[in-house]
Amino acid sequence: MSFQAIQQMPLALPAATKTEVRTQFAALCYRMVRDKPEILLITSRGSGRWIVPKGWPVAGKTPAEIAQLEAWEEVGVRGRAYEQCLGAYSYTKAIGPERGLPCLAMVYPVRVKTLAGKFPEAGQRKHKWLRPKKAAARVDEPELKHIIRSFDPHRLGL
Repeated sequence: MSFQAIQQMPLALPAATKTEVRTQFAALCYRMVRDKPEILLITSRGSGRWIVPKGWPVAGKTPAEIAQLEAWEEVGVRGRAYEQCLGAYSYTKAIGPERGLPCLAMVYPVRVKTLAGKFPEAGQRKHKWLRPKKAAARVDEPELKHIIRSFDPHRLGL
């Protein structure tokens, strides 16, 4: 079985109310070490929990382009994003002490070539390279755990 490559069109964004589920695009940043993947996790700025870079839709950009942009802004990734969505996970984004916003994050692979020393959020987060099993154990969201644990760039042809 083969997959037909379909070009992702840039997004056109309608307005949304504050109570609707919001979509974000996440980067599963990886590198290959001795032909095995390592996953790059970062800490959130607020709680310090381990996450992957993610951000809101941007009109005129594809989801993979947004994922790559967020990886650059949050941890200085220079690399290549792939348009193949690995899956999605849900979480609640804290927007106040007692309020949360339901979010659905679609995950796109980003192969890391280098990490820059200077980038927009430098000094605001920690980062760590981990094998998929250990990276999955550090994140909270069950669906993200599954995406990370099952990630195999060889199987995806990346």
